[in-house]
Amino acid sequence: MAGISIPGVGDKYKTNDLIEALINQEKLPLEREQKTLDGYKVQKDALRSINQNMSSLRESVRGLYSFDNPFNDKLGISSDEDAISADPGRNAAFDSFKVDVLQPATTDRFLSKEISNSYRVEAGNYIFKSGEKSVNMNWKGGTLKDFISSLNKRSKDIVKGTLVGVSPGKQALMIESMQTGEENRLVFEGDALDFAKEIGMIQKVQPQGTPLSSANSIKEAPVNTRSISTTEEQVGMPALSSSGVKVEDGKIIVPPRGSFSIPVPSNIASDPNQYIQFSIGQMDVADITTGLNEAAQGPVLPSAGGINFKGIRVDNIQSDTTLGSNQATVPKNPLTPISNDQIVSIRMRDGTEIEVPHQQGETNEDGSKQVSIQVSDYPDIDSIVVRNRNTGKELTLSTIESFNKNADLGFEPINPASIAQDAKLKYEGITITRPTNEIDDIVPDVTLRVKQKTEKTATIDIKPNTETAKEALITFVGTYNQVMAEINVLTQTKEEIISELEYLSDEEVEKYQEWLGLFQSDFSLKNGKSAMQTIVASPYIVEVNKEISMLSQMGISTSADNYAGYSASRLLGYLEINEGELDKALENNLLEIKNIFGYDTDGDMVIDSGIAFQLDHRLQSFVQSGGIFSAKISGLDTRIASSETRIEKLETQIEAKEQELKKKYGQMESTLNSLEAQSESITNSFSNLNGNKSK
Repeated sequence: MAGISIPGVGDKYKTNDLIEALINQEKLPLEREQKTLDGYKVQKDALRSINQNMSSLRESVRGLYSFDNPFNDKLGISSDEDAISADPGRNAAFDSFKVDVLQPATTDRFLSKEISNSYRVEAGNYIFKSGEKSVNMNWKGGTLKDFISSLNKRSKDIVKGTLVGVSPGKQALMIESMQTGEENRLVFEGDALDFAKEIGMIQKVQPQGTPLSSANSIKEAPVNTRSISTTEEQVGMPALSSSGVKVEDGKIIVPPRGSFSIPVPSNIASDPNQYIQFSIGQMDVADITTGLNEAAQGPVLPSAGGINFKGIRVDNIQSDTTLGSNQATVPKNPLTPISNDQIVSIRMRDGTEIEVPHQQGETNEDGSKQVSIQVSDYPDIDSIVVRNRNTGKELTLSTIESFNKNADLGFEPINPASIAQDAKLKYEGITITRPTNEIDDIVPDVTLRVKQKTEKTATIDIKPNTETAKEALITFVGTYNQVMAEINVLTQTKEEIISELEYLSDEEVEKYQEWLGLFQSDFSLKNGKSAMQTIVASPYIVEVNKEISMLSQMGISTSADNYAGYSASRLLGYLEINEGELDKALENNLLEIKNIFGYDTDGDMVIDSGIAFQLDHRLQSFVQSGGIFSAKISGLDTRIASSETRIEKLETQIEAKEQELKKKYGQMESTLNSLEAQSESITNSFSNLNGNKSK
């Protein structure tokens, strides 16, 4: 209380102390009301705490008999978790099966060639597809980094672009489909197609050719006198022949003065969409004329000829002459080397030939020339004739193949990091393919997750998840004991109740000491405790149960160690767990444990019996809206509001009383001071008068 303060005047009459004493008397009702209010608030805090803990207990017991109860949880245990795992659903059957992963499902992941860091992507309409999904991006032009950033923002779950630094100033672009399976191949359309070709990510797929040349298809080339030059008419020059022509590793080797023909099948000759393609390479070799000129010359006889049969050359016997062995050789004019670039010609069905200027074809990396013959340009084509008229050059031809020019096989990646493929596995010996690595339609209510190829057959066992059930039971016992502890504290006055709870923190001990015995006369809490103890101790007989019908048979009781003497926890209703017995019961009697917590006794598919079911219904009356705790808290709220109103009124009265006393005692002091001043004045006047008389 603030005292009276008058400038220049001290509290010589002790009025402040007097006022404070009077006000303290006035405050006694206020202090009693404040103490009452504090008591209400403590009770409300206690009720809110027990309500919260009972609600937690109710949630715990509801989980023990609901559809999601932990006793239905199952584990999929794979002998090769790195390759394949299993996630069983609640309705999965306990089973064991074998799986071989032949290949996991993969995505298309294409890598470009090295690109400069300063590379810019031109403006355009870029379309990327993966299966039935696509992303269409209208790009205004900019850096590759900005292009990929924009693509990734627009193409979630469709495609993804990543830049990889490969060398100073260089980078490579990785574009990948986000969906596995062959049906979800990565496709480029619009300007994205030109972009992918430009950065060396894809190339045109070459169609599969039909080989025409083989060791068996090589025939003797017919003589074409109209194309023989004067240099070839030299006496002693070997005639063109297929006898030295060889086929090695798919390549045709044609020695000097070698020749052959390849028939064109009628189905190819009649198809204008076909084209025939091969390459010709030349290599200088020792000129045959040198050896021929150095050799002794005998009679010049024409070639005896021969035939080819199934790749085997059979030559006729050379004709004998009538000249004796000692007949002197007749010298002849030396042979001159022949160089002739006219090698390929098309033979028509009427026997005429059309020369093909192969030197005008494209040059390959190895220096060979590409020869491409459009069948539509030669409607009566019969065969392809190759003649090496040269005396100092050997020809090497690639396999002669025909292609359908209208076969559009699309594009293929140049540097694929991976190619989209389906997952392939064997389930109990049956080969199965799926486009995804998460497969839920092979084993009922089991999802298989494929990760990589198995080295050996994996065994997958579907078993009960006893750990989940154990954790749920431990949670139940913990919340149950928490509720019991608070009920004991609130309904009893023994200090030992708190000291026996060794797990409490200092703050919790202090709180419980304040709550001790708050509701010792409240029968609802005592009755609730008694009912819960009866529920957890009672047997629940289920026909299918043989071993377990109550908590104590699975290692949960008020005396789990089977101690027969005095036990405070037993008297106070706390549950204990014998972990060894619980583990054994869960391993061997999981279904029976499930039944004692919740069971349908009448077959209507609704749980109507069991520990969890009974506790849930009992706790509902306490914690539900409008229940016991709700009503008690509501009543306390009314009392608290009424008490706060009274306190406010008393504080107003005390403040007014204090102001009144200050005013009265202020006036009194002022009067006393005035009287004192008058008294001093009179005294001084008499003193002055007496002093004058004495003079």
